Order: sequence, then C-alpha cells, then structure tokens
Amino acid sequence: MQNRFQQRLLGTLVACWIALLPWHCPAALAFDNPELLPDIQTPIIDLANFLPELQEENLIKEIESFEQDTGWKLRVLTQYDRTPGRAVKGYWGLDDHSVLLVADGRGGNLLAFSVGDDLYQFLPRTFWVELQTRFGNLYFVRENGENNSIARSLETVRDCLFQGGCRVVPGLPREQWILTLITSTVGGVILGIAAAPRKEGQIVAWQWALIMSPLWGILFIAFGIGPVITRTSDILPLCRNIIGFALGALVAYLSPLFNQSSTLSE
Repeated sequence: MQNRFQQRLLGTLVACWIALLPWHCPAALAFDNPELLPDIQTPIIDLANFLPELQEENLIKEIESFEQDTGWKLRVLTQYDRTPGRAVKGYWGLDDHSVLLVADGRGGNLLAFSVGDDLYQFLPRTFWVELQTRFGNLYFVRENGENNSIARSLETVRDCLFQGGCRVVPGLPREQWILTLITSTVGGVILGIAAAPRKEGQIVAWQWALIMSPLWGILFIAFGIGPVITRTSDILPLCRNIIGFALGALVAYLSPLFNQSSTLSE
C-alpha cells in the first residue's frame, strides 16, 4: 500500500511538473519581449524577413503618409520563432484608431488582425475575416508570396478607409466567382424542375415555382448575384451568372419533355 501511494504521489508530481514546464521555458518570454523591438520608431517590424528591403521602405512611406492624411494608424509585425508580443502595444501606442497586421508563417493562415474599436463602424468584423481568408490562405501565399499577401491586405484597408468604409472586401476572386456561378446554375435547375408541367395542357407549373421560390431565389439572388454586385462593378461575371441561371432552368424544364417524347417514340 505504501509503495502504491508513493508511486501515485510521484506520478502526480511528474504530471504537475510537465504541466507547469511550458511556463518556465525561455520561449514563453517571447510573449512580452521588448528586447526585440527596434530603437527607432517604424511602422513595420519584419522579424520573419518576409518583406524585401525596397518594398518595406515603400510600404513605410505609404503607411506614414496615410496616417498623416487620415489619422488611421496601420502597423505590421512579421514573426516566426520570435515575437515581441504584448510589448508592441506600448511601442506603437496602439489605440482604437489602430490596425495591427501580424504575419506569422507557422499557422494555417499567414495573417491575423488586431483592430481598434473605432474601425468596426467602417469595416465590420466580417470584413476582417474575409480579408484574412482571401490574402492569408496557403494558396494565395504560395502563388504570390508572403510580401504580396501583406501588401495587398494593407492596400485593401487603405482603399476602403479612403472611400469611407467597405462592408465586404472589394474584388471578386476567380474561385469565388465560380462558386457564385454554380449556385446560380443550381438555382436555375431547381426553378426549372419546379416549373415543369405536371398536368396535360399545362405549360408552366407556376404554383410549384412559387412554392420553391425561397430556395431557388436564395441560391440565385443571395449567393449568385449578391456577392458579385457587392464586390465588383464588372458586368461580365453578373451576365455569366444570369445566363447560367437561365440555362439551368431551361435544361431542367425541358428534360421531362425530351424524356416523354423519347418514350413515345419507342
């Protein structure tokens, strides 16, 4: 019994030591390490070396000019295995008019944003989520590089604040447009199936089309048209989605007629 008690006590002590070990690791000091901050004031701290020197200099000039013109404060921190952590708040004087972009290559998404409360009335929380997923995802970073991911994000924020705010991230990526085209076409197929005649002499089953209107209307208008017109003024993707909706409805509407005629011919 005494040996069992000693073994359990030893096991408990080992478990507690393992649980507390990370708090004593030197890496934990990185969560608030002002020694990594430069001696001079700069809006960009590139600890991960994501930005080429010339591009970094240009971004610094653009950020400083933007702050003088608008009062909004943009700051960039790149990190990999080391980070100053909370020390940047005092270094930069981050407040409700500030945006901190943190680029960290260790996660699934390169970008993270710390946003002051005053910005949410111009750029809502959904804007920042979309901005992060569009320019910080692995595919965008792989094709364009970490530096362009950071630069495109800053450019988008500046442009939106200059024009008085954005509800969504401007621009329609090809992948997102393809998704809107698919939903538009599916909406048309549902309309065509619902509107197909079910009685002899009936041309269009309007009642069924109206009953199913919430479904095909959401797919076509909310998911097919809405994301396009809110993100771009280009008329071409809008026309393609409308054509996809019309073709989907037409094919689904005519399919029973073709099946019926082929059955009669047999």
